Amino acid sequence: MDSQSVFVLTDDERAQLSEVADELAAAQPAEIDHPEWMGRGRDLSAAIPVRLAARLRQFRHDAGPDGSILIRNLPVREAELPDTPQVLGSVERTPAHSSSVIALTTLQLGEIIAYRNEKSGALVQNVVPVPGQEAEQNNAGSQRLGMHAENTFHDNRPDYVALFCMRADHDRVAELQVTCVRQAVALLTDADRAILTQPRYVTPPPSSFPTQTASEPHALLIGADDDPNVRVDFISTEALDAEAGRAKDALEDAFDKVVQGIKLEPGDLAIVNNHLVLHGRSHFTPRYDGKDRWLHRTFVQLDHRRSRAVRQSNGNVLD
Repeated sequence: MDSQSVFVLTDDERAQLSEVADELAAAQPAEIDHPEWMGRGRDLSAAIPVRLAARLRQFRHDAGPDGSILIRNLPVREAELPDTPQVLGSVERTPAHSSSVIALTTLQLGEIIAYRNEKSGALVQNVVPVPGQEAEQNNAGSQRLGMHAENTFHDNRPDYVALFCMRADHDRVAELQVTCVRQAVALLTDADRAILTQPRYVTPPPSSFPTQTASEPHALLIGADDDPNVRVDFISTEALDAEAGRAKDALEDAFDKVVQGIKLEPGDLAIVNNHLVLHGRSHFTPRYDGKDRWLHRTFVQLDHRRSRAVRQSNGNVLD
């Protein structure tokens, strides 16, 4: 990654954040998804190290050439962690030190959200390998996961996806793979770019969203000609005609040429701008011994009013 996309906490800053996380973890009611706990998290997020808060504010303004940021040396108490979960739909409901760290940090970007049909609407979710899911194209797999924008099909996609590493894989080979449209578009022909800005694609929802239908036809490149957003899931997005399909293939090839791999270590937090960056995962081999790769995940939305019609009681979970 570009040097400006990596931010490293000092040990003193790490200790300061750890103290604030302990305070949030002890807050009542002891339920991450409870509005009062999340409200306390908003308040305490103002107490994170000043330099970290400033860097997050800069990233919110402009995600830079990589469209993502890697924050290193966050506090993780590896010796106190329980075994890595091994079940589908694994989430965090009871506050702990690590879940408080990711909540405090990402609340400096915006509002943490979740989707009722995904991971049972939990605001802090686990990304872990699950036995029997190895080849599945989802966060429970361990084969290569294709490049995608999160919840491409949804009208209220997250603005950011955050992944906080508590445990790396045994062999230290697993990569978070990221690829940014700001780099990929320069590799496209003018003809392909023109096609990709037209609503000639649809994206069906995954099986975890049984009540959702496929998206309305949409473009893959959206917004400013000189700095477009991207809306595509190369696992599921479908072209509506052959010419659009060829342009999609060209876009996928362009993204593949600028992929960057990040081997997350405990204490690393990667945050990607979901409008600029596609993300995926390389292959790794889990052992299912309680010490496998374990990430916490949150979704962040900048404009909370945008989704108000699909959030009950002005909460954080989208229907």
